[in-house]
Amino acid sequence: MNKMPIDMPEEPEDPTIQQDRLWRDERWTACVIKNEDDEGWAVSMTLAGEAEPALVGPWTMGRDKKNPKPLSAPAFHTLVKTASEVLRRHEQQLHAQLHKRLKVDAADGSRIQVQLDITPDDDNPFATLSALDQSGLQLAEVRVSAAFKLNESSALAWVAAGFERPG
Repeated sequence: MNKMPIDMPEEPEDPTIQQDRLWRDERWTACVIKNEDDEGWAVSMTLAGEAEPALVGPWTMGRDKKNPKPLSAPAFHTLVKTASEVLRRHEQQLHAQLHKRLKVDAADGSRIQVQLDITPDDDNPFATLSALDQSGLQLAEVRVSAAFKLNESSALAWVAAGFERPG
């Protein structure tokens, strides 16, 4: 009986690099570069698959005051932590810009949560304005311009108008 060879997938190359000016693991690349603005050095941290670095910052000079201090495991781990935090804050800021919430008191004394959820789109961005009562039951939902400004006065006006789509 003839046995056909089984094509086994090749093991992926080890992405790990640990050089004086270049460190890489499965997710991050740290690269020490000459600072073009002055005589110092900078380090950039780039997430795998991204074209732009998540973080660029100053890097320490070595003892000779000419060359950069070599990267090390502790330095790399600190840079990974810092770059990850920068990305997390950026994501939080973007989320806050796209999803706004506030509570207002209606004329009948009930507390209403008004939400604006923006859907970014290069061609046709839009937003959804919705209202929920205190138990979380949806009272209304309308589509509005992505440029709609949600603030206390616009929310109160929308509630007072019976949740009519804002002009």
